[in-house]
Amino acid sequence: MTDSKDIDMETKMQVDESVVGHNDIDESLYSRQLYVLGHEAMKRMGASNVLIVGMKGLGVEIAKNIALAGVKSLTVYDPTPTAIADLSSQFFLRPDDVGKPRATVTAPRIGELNAYTPVSIHESSSLTSNLSQFDKYQVVVLTNTPLKDQIIIGEYLHSKGIFLVVADTFGLFGSIFCDFGKNFTVLDSTGETPVNGIVAAIDEDGLVSALDETRHGLEDGDFVTFTELVGLEALNSAAPRKVTVKGPYTFSIGDVSGLGTYQKGGIYQQVKMPKFIDFKPLSAALKSPDFVDSDWAKMGRAQQLHIGIQALHAFQEQHGHFPRPMHKEDAAVVIGAAQAFAKQEKSEVELDEKVLLELSYQAQGDLSPMAAFFGGLAAQEVLKAVSGKFHPICQYLYFDSLESLPSNSVRSEETCKPLNTRYDGQIAVFGREFQEKLGNIQEFLVGAGAIGCEMLKNWAMIGLAAGPKGKITVTDMDSIEKSNLNRQFLFRPKDVGKLKSDCAAEAVQAMNPDLKGKIVTMRDRVGQDTEHLFNEEFWEALDGVTNALDNVDARTYVDRRCVFFRKPLLESGTLGTKGNTQVIIPHLTESYSSSQDPPEQSFPMCTLRSFPNNINHTIAWARELFESYFVKPAETVNLYLNQPNYLETTLKQGGNEKATLEMIRDFLVDDKPLSVEDCIKWARIQFEKQYNNAIQQLLYNFPKDSKSSSGALFWSGPKRAPDPLKFDIKNEFHRTFIVAGANLHAFNYGINTKGLDLNSIEKVLDNMIIPDFSPNSAVKIQADDSEPDPNAGASTFNDSEELQQITDKLPQPKQLAGFKLQPVEFEKDDDTNFHIDFITAASNLRAENYKIELADRHKTKFIAGKIIPAIATTTALVTGLVILEFYKIVDGKTDLEQYKNGFVNLALPFFGFNKYQGKNGEVSIDKLWDRFEVNDITLRELIDHFEEKGLTITMLSSGVSLLYASFFPPTKLKDRYTMKLSELVEHISKKPVPDHQKNVIFEICVEDQSGEDVEVPYVMMKMAK
Repeated sequence: MTDSKDIDMETKMQVDESVVGHNDIDESLYSRQLYVLGHEAMKRMGASNVLIVGMKGLGVEIAKNIALAGVKSLTVYDPTPTAIADLSSQFFLRPDDVGKPRATVTAPRIGELNAYTPVSIHESSSLTSNLSQFDKYQVVVLTNTPLKDQIIIGEYLHSKGIFLVVADTFGLFGSIFCDFGKNFTVLDSTGETPVNGIVAAIDEDGLVSALDETRHGLEDGDFVTFTELVGLEALNSAAPRKVTVKGPYTFSIGDVSGLGTYQKGGIYQQVKMPKFIDFKPLSAALKSPDFVDSDWAKMGRAQQLHIGIQALHAFQEQHGHFPRPMHKEDAAVVIGAAQAFAKQEKSEVELDEKVLLELSYQAQGDLSPMAAFFGGLAAQEVLKAVSGKFHPICQYLYFDSLESLPSNSVRSEETCKPLNTRYDGQIAVFGREFQEKLGNIQEFLVGAGAIGCEMLKNWAMIGLAAGPKGKITVTDMDSIEKSNLNRQFLFRPKDVGKLKSDCAAEAVQAMNPDLKGKIVTMRDRVGQDTEHLFNEEFWEALDGVTNALDNVDARTYVDRRCVFFRKPLLESGTLGTKGNTQVIIPHLTESYSSSQDPPEQSFPMCTLRSFPNNINHTIAWARELFESYFVKPAETVNLYLNQPNYLETTLKQGGNEKATLEMIRDFLVDDKPLSVEDCIKWARIQFEKQYNNAIQQLLYNFPKDSKSSSGALFWSGPKRAPDPLKFDIKNEFHRTFIVAGANLHAFNYGINTKGLDLNSIEKVLDNMIIPDFSPNSAVKIQADDSEPDPNAGASTFNDSEELQQITDKLPQPKQLAGFKLQPVEFEKDDDTNFHIDFITAASNLRAENYKIELADRHKTKFIAGKIIPAIATTTALVTGLVILEFYKIVDGKTDLEQYKNGFVNLALPFFGFNKYQGKNGEVSIDKLWDRFEVNDITLRELIDHFEEKGLTITMLSSGVSLLYASFFPPTKLKDRYTMKLSELVEHISKKPVPDHQKNVIFEICVEDQSGEDVEVPYVMMKMAK
């Protein structure tokens, strides 16, 4: 180890001592990534220097992802002059860069991605002549490097404790190798949130039972600690105990004899324990490799490619180039070398000549989606090396997508030879004919966020829509925010505030000028309200659709449209290090909507109102408090002021008249502030109500020594007995509740808070007299979710005299003409608006009441804001997988087993691919993709049309309109029989069919000739417009 390096003793990670402990993290930029990696991992990344060798497509993809993630410095090396074929996947090279050193032109463009990651060029005439040149780096990544050089460099780095990642792609094949030295420390193998739960019992053998048959969520080998145990106090905060799972609700922690006897209470908490791994140097791993499987359906493929790629390197060393595209003589040499090598090493691997043949044919191939896949993977391994977060690849991973090869386009030595174009790297694999197909595709991209940016970049590289008939339509209604810049790599700080779709299109047209004039940008949400824009002509003209959305409702709508218009859809999503891809092909596969995600976790109201036992409960309560203070009252007051006869109509229908009237009275009369001082007083009174008075009332109803009807202590198990809080201006959360609450209350009323400081707040508070509180014996509190809510009848309160008294206090709306309140619109990413400040304080104060561990602002923002954690590495990899499926759609593959849905988790790492299975037996009607199509015929003609098929229509409807039923009286049907279907719809619904609508959908119920109901698809009537 050289003197310029230091060791972080917690992780045994190499870091640069000059910055350890001094690097603050810009949470507004790294927000979504922080929820993947955490602060400590990112601080270690911020003390790491990384070198990437090779600036072709794969190298720049790795560099892009690492620059976005944020390291102390990123250095690139590649003095090779740029060739036009490099533009097949190298998105930061331009046609006028040809002839210039790749690193020289690329480095400044990588440098634009993140101001916190300086990018420089490694100056060296030879990487192997003076190996000490690597001493200043913590990680070295080799791409596009000869194997003999990899071995020399790898041996040196291993001896110095410098981490090595080697990655390469050859057409539809790719590989990655990791060597993180001896005794490498993994701090957190999975990245999953540690589980915890309430203890119900611990027996004398150390068997722990979770409360109320709640699944404990632990696995064999996990470790747990305990707190709040009564009777086994020796276990409280003792060293972590190893878990043996006995069942979903029980686990063993081993011998507890001599520690006491369990009486009650207790919380178990999973603890992440470090794992230590010994890596072999490259020279040893080549001869004795360990593999991570990337596709379980290709068992033995990794062993074959391990030999095959060594044969490619041997060919390159001998001939000065890799085998030529589709060149049979070159391929024969490679296959012969692989067989000889296997024999020499006494390998028992069975070599598949077809696989080795394709490996040779594609060796000069350079595909953007493969660079994206391995670029995401390799960058994530670099981050693992410098942070200790997640489990590294041990040590080889090979992946191929031979299923993406076209079967409907010609591939030959002639059609795959280079044409001196930017697409030569792709033509080498797929041939000219397929390249032309790609150029004339019309594709619709829904969303231009993280996945959308990566998708457009890949499309630009592969030449999608670059031909005479090609067209890309991209829509996104959002504008660019600072937090987007960490993973939506087409955007720069200067773009903040601009439309995503416009900026993304402009960026990829700069990457590939062939796309100029080929991209249509829109800012419209795709939904029912925009069907006049995204009309029948729009959908019919498309070849396919790609979703890059972040919500289920929008995905479901687009999916339904694709099913209706029978368009292929590519669906994908990410969640931190997890990602998935789905292919939807008309008449072949199910659709996105065919399966549903599990519902979002929700908490029982009784738990939130009175009996929280973890921080998630208090955050959910605080989020609701935010709504009930700063959103709902303002909205309700505005309805009262602006909606005619609000009290007589809307309010009476709501069923909660008294509470609503009291809210309007409080916010419009009794508690209406006239100054910022009034807002401070209001906030202080709310503190008293929530954290003192309400808790006193709860303890009055259920004293700490009270027992349930069964004789058990009431305050036991999940119920934690609270204590009231005494206001203390010196307490951070007490203070923040007042500051944030006063500012937000003032915002509702348009009161200026400029110049409001702590001194002025303290003066107001010092002059306040807080009324004493006495619990009310008439107040009822629900004791358990299984019991009826004693206040449920309150909403039907009907004392009209009291209601009238409240109403009489309200000013008439006309007296306040022009006055309105300003409801707060919750925005989690603005650190100056007090929203997250208020929720954090409100939640932590309640946690103080109940002695629950507090959460910092960062965690509270994550939970209250329902933030989806995201990192550029996963996004890049998943998008690469989508494009590999896109190739198959363009080729027109109808063999269902060629398509794959992907599931990945880069943290583990895990890769799973589901092949679609063909349909078994005869299926006469596909209820998803099939339908009956008719012209605008009469009702009688429609009925007769189905009678000819042996089916009797018993009911016909369109939307909510019932148009026909066999039980209707003849007099009702007489006029309807002769009406055309369009007339019938307009007649019954009393609304015309919109001009942009070219089809009307009818749902039918039918019986067969035996009178049995038959389930059939819908009927689509084509309008004669």
